Amino acid sequence: MDNWDEIRTAYQVAQMGTVSGAAEVLGVHHATVIRHIDALEGRLGVKLFQRHARGYTATEAGEDLLRVARATDDQFSQLAGRIKGRGSDVSGELVITSLDFLAPRLAPLLTEFQRQNPELVVRYLIGDRLFRLEYGEAHVAVRAGAAPDQPDNVVQPYSQLSVGAYASRNYVAQYGIPQGPEDYPKHRFIAADNRDSRAPYHQWLWANVPEESITWRSSSGAAMEAALRAGAGIGGLPAAMGRADPELVEIHAPRADWGSALWLVTHVDLHRTSKVQAVLRFLKEHAEEAVSCPD
Repeated sequence: MDNWDEIRTAYQVAQMGTVSGAAEVLGVHHATVIRHIDALEGRLGVKLFQRHARGYTATEAGEDLLRVARATDDQFSQLAGRIKGRGSDVSGELVITSLDFLAPRLAPLLTEFQRQNPELVVRYLIGDRLFRLEYGEAHVAVRAGAAPDQPDNVVQPYSQLSVGAYASRNYVAQYGIPQGPEDYPKHRFIAADNRDSRAPYHQWLWANVPEESITWRSSSGAAMEAALRAGAGIGGLPAAMGRADPELVEIHAPRADWGSALWLVTHVDLHRTSKVQAVLRFLKEHAEEAVSCPD
């Protein structure tokens, strides 16, 4: 019973009533059809067909087998239809990944995209690790920094992130504003806990600020932002976000070497599917909102 080809052959013989008819449907030689039927009957130890001059007629045992074969064939057809459908409409599961500092801006955009496509289930995965698109861990990745160069990925420019240094008004009231690098030892800074962070601002920070002045560290961009707003120290933020908040003070205007390009990355195998193309179009149309201050 582990040979589907033989069962499928028996199903087609029952459907067509003749060996030649089944052979034509299956695209095989009529001798192959006879061999499959004989092998299946030998394995089961029963006759599945009555042979006569006009063709083959299923026995009672044959009818039992063929009911199962018919149901299985229908299930395969339905499965094929569902799989094809997933490639032609915007439904099912959509997995997006990005660094967490983009979450306050991307989450509302993805919610609006889902509102326009209510059959969609959104999974938004955030974190520093690179999700493996080639292993199907995500459909679309929003990545920052140098253009990703993993093989078999489709990389498209998305937006340009301008980054400055900011602090809360409470922090400035207590510590003032550094006038230059010579003042850094007298201040407190917020940094990524990982010294190998890919973010250009954090690379600059670890290279230029005394370690004893980096007094608040986290692996979470959202946590660093919350700490900055609470007065823990000076930290990097997207300029559009920092300048839009009256409770924040710009300590240092955006620098070119702090900025970062944003990229939309997909795997070549999924790039052309309807839902991936749809979300890519939507994100490109709302690129400015992805780097601006959320409402």
